Amino acid sequence: MRLLEADSNLNALLLERCEPGTSLRDLPEAEQDVVLAELLHRLWRKPPPRHPFRPLSLMITSWMEETLAARLKWRDAGLVRAGLRVFEELGQASSEDVLLATDLHAGNVLRAQRAPWLVIDPKPFVGDRAYDATQHLFNCKARMCAAPHATIRRFADLLDVDDERVRMWMFARSAAEPRDCWTDDSLTLARALA
Repeated sequence: MRLLEADSNLNALLLERCEPGTSLRDLPEAEQDVVLAELLHRLWRKPPPRHPFRPLSLMITSWMEETLAARLKWRDAGLVRAGLRVFEELGQASSEDVLLATDLHAGNVLRAQRAPWLVIDPKPFVGDRAYDATQHLFNCKARMCAAPHATIRRFADLLDVDDERVRMWMFARSAAEPRDCWTDDSLTLARALA
């Protein structure tokens, strides 16, 4: 989606209108995978030397601190600690880092006239491409429950990223991402990916 005008004093943006504006969620998930992979390939760029974007490590560090503060609510401390270790490992900056959308899923893609599909609501950070697979995969709950490894592998192949890195990001987010309620249900996927 294009930014047409911005006024920082009013904190206002004038954005391109997406017409007809139907959501990518209307397509089957296997088709969503293909569209999202194409969009991510177009979005991933090396940021210029002096850029305004935050590093992904900043968000990951914040999540880790929040999760550690909720230590008394953890249902499986070993699993959460393992997720925190993976966060720490994956969250390191790399020379391969690119501009990420971080919240790209079928609900944030609309049909448009200028292009078949446009991304809305990006939350830009600079980091590991494999991270950008996770939000869509979390929105594919039935497939992730039925066949997590195959689902990850298929989407990683479309993205041309390492499926093991995607699995590790999915594990870390499932096991140690901050949440209001630490239930056994919230750790089921993490156990399947461990």
